[in-house]
Amino acid sequence: MEHHVYFWLTEEKNNHEELAQFEQGIRDLLKSPNIASSHWGKPAQTAERPVTDHTWTYGISLKFDSLADHDRYQEDDPVHEAFVTNYKSWFARVQVMDLA
Repeated sequence: MEHHVYFWLTEEKNNHEELAQFEQGIRDLLKSPNIASSHWGKPAQTAERPVTDHTWTYGISLKFDSLADHDRYQEDDPVHEAFVTNYKSWFARVQVMDLA
């Protein structure tokens, strides 16, 4: 299954130093043993269209070998828990979309 998360960071965190820190936090998050593969980035510089959203700051795409791995990641993964604890105050908004 796939787990896609989009982050809108607060205005006060939108500076070079803190963006670099957040990127390191993402790299640390992706070390979770529950994640089979991953990708992260910023909005692509594609053309503006009514169906695209370029307003988010960072996005991550995680693949899990099973729903059970995803559930372990959500419920009992110290790597995930540390990321949420360290950065939850940085989020103006978070949007999650899961694919079976």
